[in-house]
Amino acid sequence: MLPASLTTTFRAFRHRNYRRWATADFVSVTGAWMQNLGLSWLVLTMTGSAGLLGLSFLFQALPRVVLGSWAGAVADRWPARRVLFITQTLHAVLALVLAFIAWTHAPVAGIYAIAVLSGVVSVFDGPTLGRFGSQLVSRDDLGNALSIGSVLSSGGRILGMSLAGAVVSLTGEGWLFLINALSFAAVLYAIWRIRSEAMYPLATSEPENSGALFGLRYVLGNKPMIAVFALSFALSSLGRNYQVTMAAMSEGPLGTGAAGYSVLSVVFAVGTIAGGFLAASRRELTLRILLIMALATSVLQFFSGLAPTLLLFAVVLFPIALGAVVIDTTLTTRIQLDSHEEMRGRVLSAKGMVTASAGAFGGPVLGWLSESFTPGHALELAGLVTTVATVAAWIHLARMPERRSMSPEHRWIHLSPTAQLETAPSATEPPAEQRAPEHGEATHLEEAELGEHPRSTRSERNEAVGSTTG
Repeated sequence: MLPASLTTTFRAFRHRNYRRWATADFVSVTGAWMQNLGLSWLVLTMTGSAGLLGLSFLFQALPRVVLGSWAGAVADRWPARRVLFITQTLHAVLALVLAFIAWTHAPVAGIYAIAVLSGVVSVFDGPTLGRFGSQLVSRDDLGNALSIGSVLSSGGRILGMSLAGAVVSLTGEGWLFLINALSFAAVLYAIWRIRSEAMYPLATSEPENSGALFGLRYVLGNKPMIAVFALSFALSSLGRNYQVTMAAMSEGPLGTGAAGYSVLSVVFAVGTIAGGFLAASRRELTLRILLIMALATSVLQFFSGLAPTLLLFAVVLFPIALGAVVIDTTLTTRIQLDSHEEMRGRVLSAKGMVTASAGAFGGPVLGWLSESFTPGHALELAGLVTTVATVAAWIHLARMPERRSMSPEHRWIHLSPTAQLETAPSATEPPAEQRAPEHGEATHLEEAELGEHPRSTRSERNEAVGSTTG
């Protein structure tokens, strides 16, 4: 029998559908990071310009900002399984086109076109993955599933980049794109094998409430959610763009170059895995945890700018990476559980828009600060800004009239009283006629399965229960 701590940490695996999804998710995340490395290297070798490489990321992010609200409405209205079959297949096709471009040495304009198309597919893929994935586990296990998804995403990132480094030196970038395309077979198979009768259905909107405009009004009218989105923007733009600041610190004050940057990347990746396990070990991910972690990582970021050596910077970087995952997982959990079920796709899409906007804003700002002052001063200033933003958000949430009606035991668990409203029985367990069989029971479907045996665009992508998309 497993220890109680392990039972808590891995409780989402009690759900057979989630086990299937998690396996496919890890395969797809690994393939996606192989493609990410291959794409970056291909653009750099074709253009010799880091600026033109950044342009490809901008092209991929723009559709999320422009089309996010509409995509969320699609996720809440259309059958998730059908949408995912389409989007995941399109991701695979686009990866094959990238392989063709790499093998035929086509112009870089083709890569930019694929970046835009990939962004369009991803913007519809992300919220649908989130809504579909949240139906694979019970409401009580959603936070745990998201946390395990963070661990899988971090592990897939490490494995994918390691494999990509070995493959690209032997075969070139084209094979990385081909491998990623093939990884979508695991996702499509998992979607096909998900058992509908063991899912946890979510409420759906009435036709008059199913549009993008209604979703936008819903989000803008939820002041606690807007407050944490504003905090998330500050943290993501200035406190989470460590790909920029790690490189700047390695080349600048630390003087360690590419070797130092590689070490810091490994430390950061390990920190994200630790953060995923920490979040998974919690029975409930609360608003208080989000605010405490936001304050702690902001203060640590300020002090990271003062680190004189690689070792000290790495020591501070590890808990920052850990906290970043806990913050993101807690935020994604709370906005789903503390809003109405029929709005879930549109709420997740709003979060995706915030994240994409923060990335597009924060990277250039931190780069400019690092060049205009020093990387250390950029980190100090960013840490100071995010500390002030966290304290301001905490005070604002404490003073909100909407939250004063909440009971003291719920005030720093939930975002708003919405979470205390009566929810559909399916939020906790499937309807009796759809309940998954208990141990020892059997169904015709299970008998047929004997002997056979997982957010978001990588979009970032723990918005889904798991982070599948290649």
